[in-house]
Amino acid sequence: MQRTAQLTADRTTPPFAYDPLHTRAVRVLEENWTGGSTVPSRGLYPHQWSWDSAFIAIGLRHVSPLRAQTELETLLAAQWADGRIPHIVFSPSVPLDAYFPSPDFWRSSTAGRAAGAPRTVQTSGIVQPPVHALAAWLVHRADPELSRERGFLSRLYPGLAAWHRYLLHRRDLGGGGLASVVHPWEQGMDNSPCWDAPLARVRPAPARSFRRADLGHGAAEDRPTDLDYGRYVRLAADYRDRGYADGGHADRKHADGEAGFAVEDPAFNALLIASEHALARIARELGATGTARHARAHRLTASLVERLWDPAAGLFLCRDVRTGGRIPERGVSGLVPLLLPDLPREVAAALVRTLRGPHFGLGDTTRLVPSYDLLGESFDPHRYWRGPAWFNTAWLVERGLRVHGEPERADALRESFLRIAGSSGFAEYVDPYTGEACGALGFGWTAALTLDLLHDPEGAESAMDMSGTSGFKGGNRA
Repeated sequence: MQRTAQLTADRTTPPFAYDPLHTRAVRVLEENWTGGSTVPSRGLYPHQWSWDSAFIAIGLRHVSPLRAQTELETLLAAQWADGRIPHIVFSPSVPLDAYFPSPDFWRSSTAGRAAGAPRTVQTSGIVQPPVHALAAWLVHRADPELSRERGFLSRLYPGLAAWHRYLLHRRDLGGGGLASVVHPWEQGMDNSPCWDAPLARVRPAPARSFRRADLGHGAAEDRPTDLDYGRYVRLAADYRDRGYADGGHADRKHADGEAGFAVEDPAFNALLIASEHALARIARELGATGTARHARAHRLTASLVERLWDPAAGLFLCRDVRTGGRIPERGVSGLVPLLLPDLPREVAAALVRTLRGPHFGLGDTTRLVPSYDLLGESFDPHRYWRGPAWFNTAWLVERGLRVHGEPERADALRESFLRIAGSSGFAEYVDPYTGEACGALGFGWTAALTLDLLHDPEGAESAMDMSGTSGFKGGNRA
């Protein structure tokens, strides 16, 4: 077999190669491998997803740095000329009716022509959270010799820089320096109650105008409602029909459509900041200073605190760009900025208190971090992003706890993560109280991030790279 097709054919035998959990996680990634990328799951998600591939590469680096590099290279090969990395890269071998919205809905090569959509591959026209530069740097660190031999970073850097330019300039719809999402699917936490208020302005597409493939893979009571799904379809169709054009903050009504969906999300922007730090490190590896990028990341952190931090809530809140107000819903997105090293000390401390308090209950009533406020009116422990715990957000919070000097709490979360990942069959998400599996099994990023926590148990590599400086000690900013 070719080296890229095997996870056991790299230069050294992984130290956890004979650990049963390691072996099972590797098997999931082997089964989800398509030859150039890894699908999140064979049934429900049969194509390549953007932030899934970034998280998958972070785990793959421990067992096959070459395949981790290939994962990111395949994704960036579908980047648009305007810099955006699409949230789905469609496989031509998958039937159109296997997933909706399918390529014939997005019409990327025609509707996206003005924005520079590729002609040789079909993609969606929206984006997902920018974890990619962080993933690329961690993959490089796993085998610097192989990375340099292949010119991995030098080939990816221009695309990653263009991706950040797109978000920082074309998506600054609020005029405050932060990137906005123009669709709930872009933020990745698709069905969060944080979107309910801005989505309520959207007139849903008629139910007869689309067919939901997701209901063939999961119970309807665990998935978004038909009403919400109709709104998702309407937003995506309107964006497509505008040629996937993004407007500036002064042209907010045109940019967001009549419905006015544009939201500054704390997790999306925190991941952009962490990746900006990583991109600075990549620049230094390639011979530049990286100073300007680190400075930009610090400025973005200050903007994030200024615009989205809510002291009374004890976490970051989303901002509705159309109304200018913060959305008073507590989602796990508001805890993800804990991974940023230069948060004010009191902000980091408040996030830890909120994580452990009654709204999220970690270490007390919940086993993993719930995706939504336990006390919120819309909380549901099984419905998609309205309460269940997800493994990628748990990984981000675990890394953040280490960045800010909370190793014991991070250790407890890591232990819970690994135990539940294994017992749930590497589920897509789980009941936050019981760990009961929900959604797809054999899920790609669950398996990959399991490998990362097995191989980097103290988060030394990730925490250092999120900090932007190897000597950083978290939680010290006055």
